[in-house]
Amino acid sequence: MITAEQREQLRAWFAERLPEDVYESLLSVTADREEITVVGTIPATESVKDFRERTREQRIEVAREAEALYRRKVAWGVREGEETTLFTHLAVPVMTRLRQSERQVLDTLVAGGVARSRADALAWCVRLVGQHTDTWLTDLRDSLDQVHRIRAQGPDVQGATDSGTPASE
Repeated sequence: MITAEQREQLRAWFAERLPEDVYESLLSVTADREEITVVGTIPATESVKDFRERTREQRIEVAREAEALYRRKVAWGVREGEETTLFTHLAVPVMTRLRQSERQVLDTLVAGGVARSRADALAWCVRLVGQHTDTWLTDLRDSLDQVHRIRAQGPDVQGATDSGTPASE
């Protein structure tokens, strides 16, 4: 999870390095531990396929620099009207431990044909929660940003020894 300030710095970095003709406008730059996703709008006269072909070399150049600097893969996307199309994005495996009652939920989704596997069922659940709790998740992320700001204003506990005195003394 990155802070709002880090998110803005990341957005500024991409805005500075992307050639002006790549996107009509840069909409968002989001990041997690594995990936940075850059989404912008394209001209109404251009298709996603045409955009990908036209901007491939430029995007690869920026992505290589970002991947070396931020140690994350870069994914790209475009928004056309209300629809966002992502490409070159990751599907990252995650590990979780579930109790029987939780596994039964996933198995029911598989048996009902909603998902092909427990992994697909878990991804479906995450998407569903994300769709129906967007406001709540946004509020939670904002709260985490506030926690990061308050921690940054506090004393430097990493520079102290076990006795409570600064390590340099």
